[in-house]
Formats: sequence, structure tokens, C-alpha cells
Amino acid sequence: QVQLVESGGGLVLPGGSLRLSCAASGNILNINVLGWYRQAPGKERELVATITSGTSTNYGDSVKGRFTISRDNAKNTVYLEMNSLKPEDTAVYSCYAYARTWETNKLMPYWGQGTQVTVSS
Repeated sequence: QVQLVESGGGLVLPGGSLRLSCAASGNILNINVLGWYRQAPGKERELVATITSGTSTNYGDSVKGRFTISRDNAKNTVYLEMNSLKPEDTAVYSCYAYARTWETNKLMPYWGQGTQVTVSS
């Protein structure tokens, strides 16, 4: 199993910034992809950003140019730097990992519990 623990959510003013972190733990053999998804009330979950072990990145259209994803492979941690935040960025942000463990030796998806981000004046 892989456990993902997010931190860094909270309340921020429009135009402000937040940095989310997600640390992965467990009997991890390797993590191919780390990423963030979000879900606002009444809406479907959507891609925010992903990053591969080779540091290739992919962003959702609504966050391009404002959010930056990065990872620290030594710490099995992924970060999301969010700038120029808008009220429509308000959502629960969940960490995602596509990882292989020593037990299964199979790539599987794992999800964190989520952290609330609220952008409001």
C-alpha cells in the first residue's frame, strides 16, 4: 500500500498564492506519476497537474501559467505551487500517485484524502 498525505490547503484571497505538498509513504518500489486533481462542489473531478518520474509535466487548461508542479524523488513528495488564485479554483485538491510497491510489483493508482482550498474575499 501507498499512503499519501497532503498539506498546505486553506483560505486565501483572490490573487493570492498557496503551496500544497503531498508525501508518499509505504513499501514503495517506484512512483511513475505524481499529481493533483481537484473537485469542486457539484462538479466532476478534474486534472490539475501531473509529473512523471522523468519530470515531464501536464497541466489542466484552467491552471496553465498559474500553477507549477514539482517533485522531490528522494522524499517521494510532490508539490503544487498555486499563484494568481481565483474563486473558481476553490475545491478539494487530492494527491495522486501511480506507483509500484514491493508487495504487488504492479503499477496501481493511489489517492490521498484531499485538502480544501478556498479562494474568497
